[in-house]
Amino acid sequence: MASNSVSVVALDQPPRAKSSNYPEPFASLMLKRIKRPLGDLFGLTNFGVNLTVLQPGGASSLRHWHSKQDEFVYVVSGQATLHTDEGATEMGGGACAGFKAGNGNAHRLENRSGSPVVYLEIGDRTADDQVTYPDDDLAIEAIGSKRRLIHKSGEPY
Repeated sequence: MASNSVSVVALDQPPRAKSSNYPEPFASLMLKRIKRPLGDLFGLTNFGVNLTVLQPGGASSLRHWHSKQDEFVYVVSGQATLHTDEGATEMGGGACAGFKAGNGNAHRLENRSGSPVVYLEIGDRTADDQVTYPDDDLAIEAIGSKRRLIHKSGEPY
C-alpha cells in the first residue's frame, strides 16, 4: 500500500505470503483458505483484521480457543458453517459471531457449500496468548509476542 493511501479495495490486496503457520499435517488442510491481512496494510498493531476467502471444502482454522485474545467474524458473502462446542450453526452474508478470550468455546468456520465464502476476522494482539486445539495434537504457547507450536505433550513441532 502506498504510504499516502487511506483507502484500498480489500479483495485487490495481496494474500498473506504463507497460507498457514500450522505444521504438517495441519497446514495442508488450510490450502483452500486465502487471507488478506488488511490491518497490517495500515500499520495497525493493537488488533488484526483479515479478509478471508474460503473455497468450497475449506476451513478457517483448526477448532481452537484463545486464553487472552478476543475474536470476531463477520460473513460478507456465501454460506459458512460455524463449529463450536454447541455444534454446527449456519451463517450467511451479514451474520457475525464473537468469541471472548478464555471462555474455552473452541470454534472454526467451514465452507460446505459449492461457492466461496468471504468473511472478515478481527482479533486483538494481546501478548502471552495461549491457543488450545481440543480436537488436534497442537497448542500454541506464547511468551510476550513470541509464539511456539507444540504437541499437547509439550514437545515442539
